[in-house]
Amino acid sequence: MRKYKESIMRIVFLLAACVSILAVVLICGFLFVNGFPAIVEIGPLNFLGGMIWKPLEGEFGIFPMIIGSIYVTGIAIVVGVPIGLLCAVFMARFCPKKLYKVLKPAISLLAGIPSIVYGFFGLVVLVPIMQQLFGGGGKSVLTAGILLGIMILPTIIEISESSIRAVPESYYEGSRALGATHERSVYCALLPAAKSGIMAGIILGIGRAIGETMAVVMIAGNQTVIPDSLFAGVRTMTANIVMEMGYATDLHREALIATGVVLFVFILIINICFSLVKKKESK
Repeated sequence: MRKYKESIMRIVFLLAACVSILAVVLICGFLFVNGFPAIVEIGPLNFLGGMIWKPLEGEFGIFPMIIGSIYVTGIAIVVGVPIGLLCAVFMARFCPKKLYKVLKPAISLLAGIPSIVYGFFGLVVLVPIMQQLFGGGGKSVLTAGILLGIMILPTIIEISESSIRAVPESYYEGSRALGATHERSVYCALLPAAKSGIMAGIILGIGRAIGETMAVVMIAGNQTVIPDSLFAGVRTMTANIVMEMGYATDLHREALIATGVVLFVFILIINICFSLVKKKESK
């Protein structure tokens, strides 16, 4: 009986894996089949390097959106990664148990908040603060980057904390036996051993930041030009797709799908780079 159960579960797991792979293949196929004809028709250089996005006039340059996505994601990394990593270290090795019981559910709750709620928070809280501090409308690259940095915190914290806790306790005990302090043992023995998991959390955080839509739409300013400062408005690739897909037709619609292809390639490159770094470290 046990043998049959194991065989059934093996088949179930195989089917689940096949469905997951099929879903990814279908999504990729849809993007590339519908997006590449537009890139070819517009011209790769005109599409990727074009500075003007005016669909009604036949101008489909997404270079400002590419730069905007990079700027916003870069600021999110600068804001979210250090705070998330330090918070994970604190929770894993320094946090009192009573405080941990409060912080852990709070961070898990942050991960479940919808993007639109984050966007509303940014619109009501961050935008007025930016207006008072720096003037202008408050909707800018910096505002969007700070909000995305907050949004990626739960992902980085939870994965990094789990990775640190997964390191065998013998690493810490061996460091302490050699005379290292508690802090030095954590930062010089545990963190290097958990580097792979921490990097995975950071990559997932970057993926969420570069793919975020609704929150960015609400507070980024949505200007289809390359920002000349951190306080200028910007439109990301995801925002461009969601704002215009509802009424786009023909080549306009295909150009938006092609923008999704470019976004997909960006995320693919990030994951490939992470895999190469991980492979290099394991040698």
